[in-house]
Amino acid sequence: MRRRSPSSKRAEDSRAKLKSAPNEDFNATQMVGDRFAASLGDDRKKAIPELEVSRETIERLGVYVDLLLRWQSALNLVAPSTLPSLWTRHILDSAQIASLLARHTSIADVGSGGGFPGLVLAILAAQDASQARFHLIESDQRKASFLREAARVTGAPARVHGRRAEEVLPELAGEVTAVTARALAPLPRLLDLAEPLLTTGAEGFFPKGETLSSEVREASELFDFESRTLPSKTDEKGRILVLWNLRRQKRPPAILGNRK
Repeated sequence: MRRRSPSSKRAEDSRAKLKSAPNEDFNATQMVGDRFAASLGDDRKKAIPELEVSRETIERLGVYVDLLLRWQSALNLVAPSTLPSLWTRHILDSAQIASLLARHTSIADVGSGGGFPGLVLAILAAQDASQARFHLIESDQRKASFLREAARVTGAPARVHGRRAEEVLPELAGEVTAVTARALAPLPRLLDLAEPLLTTGAEGFFPKGETLSSEVREASELFDFESRTLPSKTDEKGRILVLWNLRRQKRPPAILGNRK
């Protein structure tokens, strides 16, 4: 009987390890996936009682979450670190605005991105068979495609505008009565964008963080407006700014120096 050389045995051992490596990698990936699914499931259970919506609406939101997770790797719709808390960090945070929009039937969401808050609010509106219609404004064409698909599969009453806010908002002036935006821009820039709506009777509903006070001071140097703030239900440092009656301040004309 022919004996194997030590080098032949080492080669066979290496081949055996290579064959087993994919299974080891798969098991590790599966473990990470299982942990993520468990974390997301726990987060969902935490959010559902706070949402106070019908079972059908929870199912619609679930369809939306599944779609977002499938598109996430290609589009980075939300920060990856927030995915395990998607239900509380993004959906519940967006949904808390819904009760403030009760009397509004035409709402514009600026910089909709992954659908927060606009698409979530549209899904919630669908459960009440309300007449509310949402304009989701997103200039990134790939994200706009995602929003269209999400609105289709959830039956949300939303129209997606795949153009810049500067182009779309003037066209909606006088029709839209409420405007929302989340994590889009500091307040001075946000008011500059939403000026066509906020100066024609619309109210603004803007979730903000701990920098709200300084943002309001900066915006007050450019605009006059009335506002109130409400505590966030999902972030102890967060606030929801409700703003109306926006007017751009009139500056005196520049004084030219005497010409010789």
